[in-house]
Amino acid sequence: MNIDAAFASLKAAPLLWLLVTGLAYLLAEKLFRKSGHNPLLHPVLVAIALIIVVLSVARIPYPDYFSGARLLHLLLGPATVALAVPLYDNLQRVRSLLVPLSVSLFVGGVTGIVSALLLGKLFGLSWPVQVSFAPKSVTTPIAMALADKLGGLAPLTANLVIITGILGAIIVVPLMRWLKVTGEIEQGLALGVAAHGVGTARGFQLSTTTGAFSGLAMGLNGVLTSVVLPVILAFWPH
Repeated sequence: MNIDAAFASLKAAPLLWLLVTGLAYLLAEKLFRKSGHNPLLHPVLVAIALIIVVLSVARIPYPDYFSGARLLHLLLGPATVALAVPLYDNLQRVRSLLVPLSVSLFVGGVTGIVSALLLGKLFGLSWPVQVSFAPKSVTTPIAMALADKLGGLAPLTANLVIITGILGAIIVVPLMRWLKVTGEIEQGLALGVAAHGVGTARGFQLSTTTGAFSGLAMGLNGVLTSVVLPVILAFWPH
C-alpha cells in the first residue's frame, strides 16, 4: 500500500512529466543523429511515440500529463518570438525579395487551405471536420483559435497541426531533392508555410538561412490564414 501511495504521489509530481518529455526528446534526438538523420526517425515523431507508450503503460490521463508539462506549452510563444533573431540577420535579403516572398506566401497559404477543404469535400467529411482541417498548416495556438471561432473542432485541429508538421519535416529533404529545389530560401518558405513550427525546427537543422525564412513564413502564414480563412469559408459550399 505504501508503494502504491508513493507511486501515486510520484505520478502527481509537478515536474515529473516535464522531465519525461525532455528525456524522451533527448533520446529521440540521439537516435535521429545515429540513424544518419533518417526522416522516419524524426525526433518529434519518436518523442511523441515514446511518451504515448509511457502514458499508456502508467495509465496516466492526458490532462494529468499536460498539467505537469504545461511549462513547455507556455514556452511556445517565446520560442516563436525568438525566431526573429536569425530573421533580423537576413533582413536585407528579405527586403530585396519582398515581392516574390509575398506572392509565394499568399499562393502557398491559400493552396494549403483550399486543398484541405477540397479533400474534405471529396471524402464526404462533415462541415465541422472540414473547418478543422483548413488551418492545419499554421501554428497550434492560431489554428485552434480559428477552428473554435469558425465552427470547427479545436482538439481535432491541434492533432492535425502536429501531424502536418511532422509529415512536413519528414518529407522535406527527399521531396526537395526530387523537385530539384536547392535554394535555402525556397526550402525555408515551403517548410514554414506548410509545416509551421516543426518544419521550422527542421529548417534550422538544414541551415540558419533555411530556418530563418521558415520562421518568417510560419509567422506571416498565421496572419494570412487568420484573415483569409473566414473569407474562404464564407463562400465555400457546404
